[in-house]
Amino acid sequence: MTLRIQFLAHPKRWEEYRAPLPRALADAGLAADLACDHPPETVDYIVYAPTQEPIDFTPYTRARAVLSLWAGVESIVTNSTLTQPLTRMVDQGLEDGMVEYVSAHVLRHHLGVRHRPDPKLSDWVFTPPPLARQRRVGILGLGALGQACARALVQIGFDVAGWSRTPKEIEHVTCLSGETGLADILARSEILVLLLPLTPQTEDLMNAATFAQMPRGAQIINAGRGALIDDAALIAALHSGQIGAATLDVFRTEPLPPSHPFWREARITITPHIAAQTRADTASALIARNIRRDQAGEPLLYLVDRTAGY
Repeated sequence: MTLRIQFLAHPKRWEEYRAPLPRALADAGLAADLACDHPPETVDYIVYAPTQEPIDFTPYTRARAVLSLWAGVESIVTNSTLTQPLTRMVDQGLEDGMVEYVSAHVLRHHLGVRHRPDPKLSDWVFTPPPLARQRRVGILGLGALGQACARALVQIGFDVAGWSRTPKEIEHVTCLSGETGLADILARSEILVLLLPLTPQTEDLMNAATFAQMPRGAQIINAGRGALIDDAALIAALHSGQIGAATLDVFRTEPLPPSHPFWREARITITPHIAAQTRADTASALIARNIRRDQAGEPLLYLVDRTAGY
């Protein structure tokens, strides 16, 4: 049987996937017809990435699953027309990119490379940073990406703690959870990495009150979702010195508008949502693997919990 697979995404994404995805499906032993224009009632699986307009999934009456190309699913999980199982993207290329981004910027903040001696001074004044084992790093969010980053930072030598909604266990990482755990990780983190999904519970999680719980001069790296941070509260915390610096890769509005005050803050490093890009070749392999599993009666990988929102 030939499976009909509908590709629902921006045309630019179709150009990226029109060759590697059929190849991955064939490599998985699947006979598949991948297109953007199948009649909805004939579609077996939907490969999805967010578009400008919400998608009505109602006509896809026989679709067995919606397979997202994004790790974040906040733009689709509340779609009332979506009744099919939904999976999120957790592929090796995305994970490797996030680990490299987080490791690089944690090291940059740890070593203080933003702060240089004034070249006008005649004396060479430099205070060496502590060693990695003397630096406490916290990670909010211990999903697949958070766990991979935690392990990488442990390998470098950092004292790493992680926080999640439910308890986790990771070797050599102090794992915390719940409200008490959140207070504990904020209090200990000299560098805090945000890798949480965006849900009603996590929106504006980093605000004036939570910034105040951190060590004075602590530094923030946000590679999760822009709305995890209260923008105005971050600027106020930078001005007061409560927060020493921030690296931001995600924002409430992207691209970040030229008028946004973040651009005027010398202690904010801005990167254009580059921390973890989905790679077409590795993402296609996961999509094909998940379809093969479903066809074999096996559970889908990375199934989204609609109640939790991720």
